[in-house]
Amino acid sequence: MKVLFLEPPKEHWFVMGEYLPPPLGILELAAYLERHCENIDIKVLDCQAERLGWKELERKIESYAPDVVAPSALATCNAYTVIRTIATAKRVNPSILAVIGGQHFSVMAEESLKAFPEIDIIIRGEGEQTLVELISELRNKKPLFSRIEGISFRHKKKVIHNPPRSLIEDLDDLPFPGYHFVEKHMGKYHFTMMAGGKQYALIEGSRGCPHKCTFCTQWKHWEGTWRIKSPKRIADEIKHCYNEFGCRFFWLTDDNFGLGKHASDLCDEIIQHKIADDIMWFMQARCDDIINHQKILPKIRAAGNRWILVGIESGNAATLKSFHKEINPKDAKQGMKLLKENDIFAQATLILGGRRDSHESISGLREFVNHIDPDLAIFMILTPFPGTELYQTAKQNGWIEDTNWANYDMTHAIMPTETLSRKEVQEELYNCYRSFYGSIGRRFKGLFSPNGLKRRTYRYLASQGLLKLLSDLI
Repeated sequence: MKVLFLEPPKEHWFVMGEYLPPPLGILELAAYLERHCENIDIKVLDCQAERLGWKELERKIESYAPDVVAPSALATCNAYTVIRTIATAKRVNPSILAVIGGQHFSVMAEESLKAFPEIDIIIRGEGEQTLVELISELRNKKPLFSRIEGISFRHKKKVIHNPPRSLIEDLDDLPFPGYHFVEKHMGKYHFTMMAGGKQYALIEGSRGCPHKCTFCTQWKHWEGTWRIKSPKRIADEIKHCYNEFGCRFFWLTDDNFGLGKHASDLCDEIIQHKIADDIMWFMQARCDDIINHQKILPKIRAAGNRWILVGIESGNAATLKSFHKEINPKDAKQGMKLLKENDIFAQATLILGGRRDSHESISGLREFVNHIDPDLAIFMILTPFPGTELYQTAKQNGWIEDTNWANYDMTHAIMPTETLSRKEVQEELYNCYRSFYGSIGRRFKGLFSPNGLKRRTYRYLASQGLLKLLSDLI
């Protein structure tokens, strides 16, 4: 049996500049399938790395002649790209089984199966064990999908949702992602703004989150649990990618890895591997975690961490409470200060477009950002992703005006506020970026900062024309 995993042709999020990440999700699935299914031919086709358009993709599918295609489905904004991918496969051979998964299709399984006849199977939730059972079942002369937990499919024109599958108990049992399937492309994976010319790998340190922000898809997708891989397992994967594929930049994909004992132990493991001086890694953290665990920051820096993204979101306590963010805006400035004091690049994310936002409140957000003074700020429009509490509230109240999934990328205004139209929200996003990056003083300090990483970042941003791209959205 031939299984073809696909990273489709698509555009990446322009706000962070030019980058090409490895397709982590399908590499994890491919590695797990390889370990647990014998006599199976697995191929991973990364159209991004190979710079393949849709016509070339069709020819590749025809040449490989797979029995199953499984495209990467990372985010809601890529939903239509996934559908186009499996439609392309079906055009080559209608008997190819099209299997999709991911957070969007997990929560939109009913609607997606009704709307898109190209879809054969949707794997809901965690995919590894379900995919193995599905492939094993397909080897039978008369496969019975009804006995596979965690899938949705059609039977006699009716959509069937099998019972959900239990989560994997020990994530350390998972194999390393199958980077060997894309080994010839490893030199192409890069993140220009962050890592310069260094090639990089994505590292999953955990699944889920202990917090329950209303706008976040992660914690519900992982059933409200937070499962952490052991520090040794994470460090061993970093060392594996370092030795086998020449990776020097590592992105911890966790929405919130945390800065407690497990982070300290991870740093010890990295230092023991004797690679800390030769790598750079990035992670996300909360400002309250940074303050509560500030003693760990020198160790994190010594272990190679150079960049932390902090989800600050707002300077308004009521807004943070409505998000269920459980942080204090007063902590933001101290968190930024602590990172910079430890030579860690401090990036902040901010959200605008909440229901009660106005011109005045968003102006206040810009003033707040100037007050906390991050090295870098990323502004995002509040987006009602399917599966979130925000989506349910917005849908019930009729706030959603744009149902084009391609625009669910946090740079397009999907909803108005009580006082602002979507166009005005879009304009305010531009104003936020113009206020931050258009500041002559901030640009001067960035371009001539004693921190080499900050100098490179600001010089790169100056070359990208970010404000022009944002103004085109208005």
